[in-house]
Amino acid sequence: MPTVILVRHGRSTANAEGVLAGWSPGVALDDTGRAQATALAARLAALPLAAVVSSPLQRCQETVKPLTDTRPELTLHTDERVGECHYGDWTGRKLSELAEEPLWATVQRHPSAAVFPGEGGESLRAMQARAVDAVRDWNRRIEEEHGPEAVYVVCSHGDIIKSLAADALGMHLDLFQRISTEPCSVTAIRYTANRPFLLRLGDTGDLSTLAPAPSPAPGAADDAVVGGSTGTR
Repeated sequence: MPTVILVRHGRSTANAEGVLAGWSPGVALDDTGRAQATALAARLAALPLAAVVSSPLQRCQETVKPLTDTRPELTLHTDERVGECHYGDWTGRKLSELAEEPLWATVQRHPSAAVFPGEGGESLRAMQARAVDAVRDWNRRIEEEHGPEAVYVVCSHGDIIKSLAADALGMHLDLFQRISTEPCSVTAIRYTANRPFLLRLGDTGDLSTLAPAPSPAPGAADDAVVGGSTGTR
């Protein structure tokens, strides 16, 4: 079965502002994100990619544009199933404010029980299920069209990619907050008939974010960033 290269979108304006963007329209890459997207095309240049699948959201479409511009033979497909989690009433709010909500602790410690409030709010369980279904469907389609050794790209979002990595590792969703995926990081999973193999996890080729960070607010160092990290510590 194929190998999927999961790419988190480059840093967005919402990432830089500490806002949970969700499905908000008009959230673009910032200058750092555009540079990351350009570098991504070079990082993937040696791979014989069969196709590119992207979330419909602008920040993902902008992330793969340098790749598809430099490799016009690649077909770009858009799939809502790898779009961001539907955060309901949390959408567009500051992460610093959301950390004070009672639901925040559930998202951190028992995410399989978390359902985001308000119209259209999605559970993290449903988010993971649709993403796993999407990748399995694309694996079948890519294998039929390009063979079992094919490699393809899926550009998506932090929580989606973390949930896919957890599934590949056989981890319960309640453990997925232990995984980190920075902007424009690459997570690679090779699927086989018996099991997936996690080949890369959150690989940016940049070790600078491993440097010690300034002391965070009490308790904040233990929390995962909902929606994915900014890539700065």
